[in-house]
Amino acid sequence: MASDHVIEVSGLTKIFGSLAAVDGIDFAVRPGVTSALLGGNGAGKTTTIAMLLGLLLPTSGSIRIFGEDMLRQRYKLLHRMNFSSPYVDLPHRLTVRQNLSVYSHLYRLRDVPRRIRQLASELDLAAVLDRPYGKLSAGQKTRVALAKSLLNAPELLLLDEPTASLDPDTADYVRGYLENYQRTSGATILLASHNMAEVERLCSDVVMLKRGKVVDSGAPDALIARYGLKNLEEVFIDIARRPHEATA
Repeated sequence: MASDHVIEVSGLTKIFGSLAAVDGIDFAVRPGVTSALLGGNGAGKTTTIAMLLGLLLPTSGSIRIFGEDMLRQRYKLLHRMNFSSPYVDLPHRLTVRQNLSVYSHLYRLRDVPRRIRQLASELDLAAVLDRPYGKLSAGQKTRVALAKSLLNAPELLLLDEPTASLDPDTADYVRGYLENYQRTSGATILLASHNMAEVERLCSDVVMLKRGKVVDSGAPDALIARYGLKNLEEVFIDIARRPHEATA
């Protein structure tokens, strides 16, 4: 089914016991852009991403990816997607090369050694390819997670804190890398981040979550103007500190 959006979420809800981690949210992501899913800890970002990946089943609502029902067509869609988070560990005893090889074969890549060499060069991982993943620094693990997410050159890339634990220079390089990847591949990126300067740089659209609900959305510049503030970080803080009902 043709669609004007890569991601379409309608009435999406996930309840754990008495907690509505995601509470009837609606949003859409246009093709070929980088959008942000923002909110404080416990806002529902990670749960939403897990449902977009098919790792969690929604309590109710719908998810369409590339015009297809994610709940029914998950295995038809997953090869076109990938995901990165520094908070999701890879097997510690395997080397970086072995970890990337495993995922490369899962995506049925043809020239696995070449693809690993390419990403290792681009993300400065060549020196640690044969080191056990568990022996890496937090920043190195973050770059390995990003390399894993790019193995299959995904059309849809879901990123959870992609520059966490990186020093400022490396984080700036990674942001530039992602900008170039999105521009040259035409991929769509959905980014969850607490770094508002990063979001302002990378993202054309923002969805703000609070306590599992969408409380605002729009382009970063439009949100800054709407709240009469100087930058997106001030907007984030303003929304976070307002009474819940005032932002709904």
